Amino acid sequence: MSKAVFTVRVNPSYDDLPEVRYHFPKRYLNTVKSVVDDWILYYEPERTGNQQNSRGGRKSYFATAKLNSIKKDSQRENHFYAHVSHYLEFDRAVPFREENGVYYESKLKRPDGNINKGLSGWAVRNIPDDEYNKILLSGFSQEMALPTHSSNRALSDEFDWADRPIVQQIVNRPFRDRKFSMQVKKAYGESCAFTGIKILNGGGRSEVQAAHIRPVKLSGPDSVRNGIALCSTLHWMFDRGFMSIDSDYSLLMCKDDIPEPIMSMLNPDYQLRLPNSYNFRPHEQFLKYHRNNIFKG
Repeated sequence: MSKAVFTVRVNPSYDDLPEVRYHFPKRYLNTVKSVVDDWILYYEPERTGNQQNSRGGRKSYFATAKLNSIKKDSQRENHFYAHVSHYLEFDRAVPFREENGVYYESKLKRPDGNINKGLSGWAVRNIPDDEYNKILLSGFSQEMALPTHSSNRALSDEFDWADRPIVQQIVNRPFRDRKFSMQVKKAYGESCAFTGIKILNGGGRSEVQAAHIRPVKLSGPDSVRNGIALCSTLHWMFDRGFMSIDSDYSLLMCKDDIPEPIMSMLNPDYQLRLPNSYNFRPHEQFLKYHRNNIFKG
């Protein structure tokens, strides 16, 4: 068993959808095979595309997922798809090298202290378990303590927590729900994307909720790109298909089923208020699923 780093560009030349699949050429097949039934990290390089002069990538590890299977690409010879589950983004994008000069992947550091550019250019590369764990601890730094209360004693006896404590937490549904909610609300500025309204409770917390576009029970990932921040009433209506979102981010509505007071609250241009970061905007594949399978329009 081993883990690996998969490189994903902002504007990929391959058919990648990191929440669901990773598209790769045959030269990486053996490395990808070594990670089946284990965990991977997603890394975004500095270059946004294949052009040498392109810039803008985060140069950071930004998510983890479990690799389930590999299938041949029926349309492109000598290419394959790695299918994943349990995708989860980090609270903080973890730089491949911290300001103090520490490399999370030790193999990327040459004896002279500079980066091993040859190895760092590989789209897929293995990573030791301890280095994978360090990256996750850095990405989820606020909530990755070992379990200590009594309800977790059986788990701590059954699993080697020195080796896999973090993995056991990131598959836990309450943990994933909490992370998804926090990340989506932060991406949308704690405001409802359909109305622009931001309401804080007495404790200073936002009342907005994180809605999945493709529901978890229908294989929807816990990805910010599969989420929208909505007030509770609009969350309920979106989940039940009374509202949806078109490919140009305009709002779709079953107008006969939406009360006038709700209509009057919507953004005047009937456009979704998007996150500032392109990385967090709803992905068209999730929006299309909602329109085709949930929307009643």
